[in-house]
Amino acid sequence: MINVLVLCTGNSARSVIGEVLINSLGEGRWKAHSAGSHPAGQVNPLTLEILKEKGHSTEGLRSKSWDEFAKPDAPKMDLVITVCDNAAGEVCPVWPGVPQKMHISFPDPAASAGSHEDRLAEFRRIYALIEERMKRLIALGPDRIGDFK
Repeated sequence: MINVLVLCTGNSARSVIGEVLINSLGEGRWKAHSAGSHPAGQVNPLTLEILKEKGHSTEGLRSKSWDEFAKPDAPKMDLVITVCDNAAGEVCPVWPGVPQKMHISFPDPAASAGSHEDRLAEFRRIYALIEERMKRLIALGPDRIGDFK
C-alpha cells in the first residue's frame, strides 16, 4: 500500500479531488488522504457536485488540517503532493517516515467567478487536469516517482 497525502491551502477543492482520484485509480494499491495548511472548514459544494457527477462517493470527505498527519500516530506517508503554489511555498510539518515530496500545480477552481454553470465548468476542467496527472503518477508506480513530469 502506497500512502499519499495531497496538500493545498484550504483543502476544499484540488486536494480533495486528488485524494478521491488517487483512491479510485489506485485500485487498493494506493491510499490517499488530503489536508490543508489553513483548512476552509468544509469541502467546496462544487467539489462535491463534480465528484458525484463523475460517479465518486463523497461520504466522509472533510476539510482538515495537515497537523493531523504530522502526529506520531498518523499514517506513515510514502509521498506528499502539494497541488497549489501557496502550500508548496509554506514550511510544512515534519512528516513521520520522511516521505518523498512532489509539487504539481493546478489552478484553483474555487477562485472561479460567474454563474453556477460557469464555475462548475471550471471545476470540470480542473478535475480533468488532476485526473490526467494522477493517472500518469499511478501508472509510473512508486519506484519511478522521480521520473514524473
